[in-house]
Amino acid sequence: MIDIAHSLTPQDCLVAVMMAVSASDENIRTSELVTIEAIVNHLPVFAGYDTDRFKQVSQMVFDLFSVEDGLDALFGLIRDNLPEKLNETAYALACDVAVSDGALHEEELRLLEEIRYELQIDRLHGAAIERGARARYMTA
Repeated sequence: MIDIAHSLTPQDCLVAVMMAVSASDENIRTSELVTIEAIVNHLPVFAGYDTDRFKQVSQMVFDLFSVEDGLDALFGLIRDNLPEKLNETAYALACDVAVSDGALHEEELRLLEEIRYELQIDRLHGAAIERGARARYMTA
């Protein structure tokens, strides 16, 4: 595993959360990757982000998912490197990735619940964020 854990940027943490949600059901869908790419390319929080780091961060997530207590380690890295003011942003991006394929899978729901807990997202704020994601990805 490439050791970038000690140099994670806030943007790396956001990418890690999105990739974790995508990989949570062991089936990374094209729609999820397209959503992540669009988010990284368009949101102001990613202005100036070195997209070459995307592959390293993704590999770090995959490596952590393959070991016991890897999810706990991932959350530790995120807590250590993500400014608290971006916790709701991280949860919103996680929700967007989870719903981007048109279905919420049990593993994704469990991970979203864990993200809410780990990032200390208030229940009411979490519900509003979830509703916003559902509204953005509704089909006709």
